[in-house]
Amino acid sequence: MADEPERARGSLLHELRTPLTQIIGYSEMLAEEADDRGDAPTRETLRTIAQAGRRLSKMLEAAFGVARPAEADEPAAAAPAASTPQVAGAGGEILVVDDNELNRDMLSRRLRSRGYAVTVAESGARALELVKGGAFDLVLLDIMMPGISGLDVLHSVRESYSREELPVVMATARDQADDVIEALKAGANDYVTKPLDFPVVVARAELQILLKRSSAEVRRLAVSLEKRNRFIRDAFGRYLNDEVVEGLLDGAAGLALGGETRTVTILMSDLRGFTTVTEGLAPEVIVSMLNRYLEAMVEVITKHGGTIDEFIGDAILVLFGAPVARPDDARRAVACAVEMQNAMLEINQRFHREWLPELEMGIAINTGAVVVGNIGSAKRAKYGVVGTQVNLAGRMQSFAVGGQVLVSRGTLDAAGPDVEVGKVLAIQAKGFRDPIEVYDLRGLAGTGSVPERSSAVRSLATEIAVRYTIVDDKALGGPVLEGSLVAVGDGVAALKPGRPLRLFTELHLRVVGPGGHDMQGDVYAKVTEAPGDETVQIRFTALPAAIRRFLRET
Repeated sequence: MADEPERARGSLLHELRTPLTQIIGYSEMLAEEADDRGDAPTRETLRTIAQAGRRLSKMLEAAFGVARPAEADEPAAAAPAASTPQVAGAGGEILVVDDNELNRDMLSRRLRSRGYAVTVAESGARALELVKGGAFDLVLLDIMMPGISGLDVLHSVRESYSREELPVVMATARDQADDVIEALKAGANDYVTKPLDFPVVVARAELQILLKRSSAEVRRLAVSLEKRNRFIRDAFGRYLNDEVVEGLLDGAAGLALGGETRTVTILMSDLRGFTTVTEGLAPEVIVSMLNRYLEAMVEVITKHGGTIDEFIGDAILVLFGAPVARPDDARRAVACAVEMQNAMLEINQRFHREWLPELEMGIAINTGAVVVGNIGSAKRAKYGVVGTQVNLAGRMQSFAVGGQVLVSRGTLDAAGPDVEVGKVLAIQAKGFRDPIEVYDLRGLAGTGSVPERSSAVRSLATEIAVRYTIVDDKALGGPVLEGSLVAVGDGVAALKPGRPLRLFTELHLRVVGPGGHDMQGDVYAKVTEAPGDETVQIRFTALPAAIRRFLRET
């Protein structure tokens, strides 16, 4: 064949160059050891041998027509020993693959002297066995080997390991340019040429191992980042919409967990008389009703971009503006409250079909400056809000009757001019010296209206006697008073109290039945209109089913 003489010349050059490589390598290695001992004469003799070997290698390559790059004329190893580059070993496990025993011995000894752990393989087949069963940081792989060549080994390695997972540096002669190109295309990370310039070998091994470790660290950080993102999704994803969660993951919103003052719109909702309304139901039925209610509310809240800060029994505390602030926080809170009250209609329709009691919810919305951030101790903390405006929202919520939404002046100003409100009410909230003006929300242009609460009543032919006590801050106190219901409606009644009652006074009532005895069940109501004459309008906040039927049938 035409290329047979060329292959023969290449094989002869390889055979001649191999012992020269060993002479140069051992001479340099022993020269370093002599230098460490302070044996200058021996060091210089060995250096002279190494230089002679390099000159002979140069002459040999010239005779065989091998082109040498200009920078290879004065290799780093030919410099004085004192200036020989000393590359600090990165440490790690290197697999040296070479079919020549002396080459393996020389390389392994020199690499170990630089702090590397070295394993040797005498063939391509053995190298693949070791790679399969070991954990190496780098493979230094000779290209020209009998049987399975270095290129064959490289192809097999890349079927299981990427460049980043297992770097491979090929050792090749200068006349094997085609092999180098093929090796780089097949996934080699780098190459070194023979006779080996050991400082170059160490420098390239060091670089590839550092790159491998950097890549592993990047992968570790990517896993850590994914865990962090998964934590944020788990922690906030149930209570925030996807857009807000993605903002937290991107970091653009600037989640400040150390605590900061910012303007936030606070929405607080609570079921009216839930305990009384569900009295007598099985525990699993009560929990099912509560969960179905909360599920529907969470869906509405996340739709409008609210952050559910806390569930407190059947109450919900929602933030608009934390942890992510947006210009329309107050407006979205108002739209959310409107939709929440409309959702209650659907919930109660389902409950009615299942012969379950209906539920009523009161809502309050307030906007103001609060402190947001991690609240708690080093062992247990939660993201939340504190401040006077939070307290005010809570007080406002306590005044809202079922089906009502009360909003503050601050919310109205921030939500825009197209918020529709009804009565302006002045409430005397505990902890606040002056009366607070609140507004009965009716709707928001373009988003819907709060369902109408019927205030119609029918006069009773015979008044229903009641005994009542004024509730002061959720506690019963004061004398038992007598009065009568003179008219009743759907959730409302006209009460003749027997003494003046102020607007928003909360009452605990006992209804006197036909036999003159108190009916079983606690009734709670709030004074919603006090016109100044002998009757006031009350709206029931907790009305047992049996008493509700009695009032309807009377």
